[in-house]
Amino acid sequence: MKNIGIIGLGVMATRMIANVARYGGVRVVAAWDTDPATLIKARELASDLRIMKNAEELITDAEVDGVYIASPPGSHAPYATAVIEAGKPVLSEKPLGIDLKQSRKLVKLAEKSRINNAVNFTFATSLAANEMRNALQNKTIGEVSAVDIHLHFCKWPRDWQVPATWLTKREQGGFVRETFSHYAYLAEKLFGTIRLIKAGSRYPKDEHAAEIQAMALMECNGIPITFSGGTGGLDTSSVDRIQFTVWGKKAVYQIYDWNRLRSNRGDGWVEHLTDIVDTRQAGYRQQVSAISAFFDGDSHPLPDFSVALHVQELIEEILMQSV
Repeated sequence: MKNIGIIGLGVMATRMIANVARYGGVRVVAAWDTDPATLIKARELASDLRIMKNAEELITDAEVDGVYIASPPGSHAPYATAVIEAGKPVLSEKPLGIDLKQSRKLVKLAEKSRINNAVNFTFATSLAANEMRNALQNKTIGEVSAVDIHLHFCKWPRDWQVPATWLTKREQGGFVRETFSHYAYLAEKLFGTIRLIKAGSRYPKDEHAAEIQAMALMECNGIPITFSGGTGGLDTSSVDRIQFTVWGKKAVYQIYDWNRLRSNRGDGWVEHLTDIVDTRQAGYRQQVSAISAFFDGDSHPLPDFSVALHVQELIEEILMQSV
């Protein structure tokens, strides 16, 4: 079992600490964040957690075998570079970065160094995504005619994300980077490399604010893929729309609300994964298992930096095409 250090102690990191404590696989031994308040909260989750003075101290600490980066996106590439230069495996939250030149340089460094690297995309270990992939492979869905991705968030950021103020900013936030990136990764996992045909993003008058609407027409190996997303509406997240739909000649399969899967053969929707009491927690268990295998140097399903770079290139191109 490897010892890991965590840089950035926001929602994703504290969730990771809690899940590791529940399911095991790795030991979180050290952490650092710029905000003292988050360090206190992290200590409540892991009383023996060592709080480091800065990121450099954590990365170079002899007890730390590998590093998980969960800080805001703009810092991912610089921290990942430092971890690789220290000769340690690195797992980063998505996106890989916000500066494409910086991210491309990071990927070249990672490939040259041969240091294990990965990005924590939700659908790499998703039970719903795996079952959808199986349905594609065994021809249950049939020939795929199209893929639709629909995302709408009444409140952005969502209530549980409010402390992460960077999510509201154009520089490194927005729902396209934060959520569509997962679905772009999923589409490429299932169908191959995405080619962007046309896109548009709409921004508020505040030049520093993140996008409020986005759309894209894409294709994967001849399969048309459409994305539409936006924010605004009721002051509640209970009616948010989060759907990834595959339209096949034999059946329609849809992942919705992140962890749920249903299908329709023309006679009504049928829920899948009904034998799993809590698909969200089951997904977390799968995620921790994959992360453990990654840091142990074993086979795992997590995508590497080169995969994440292609997703980032797609995202940034969509965001640049404003309307």
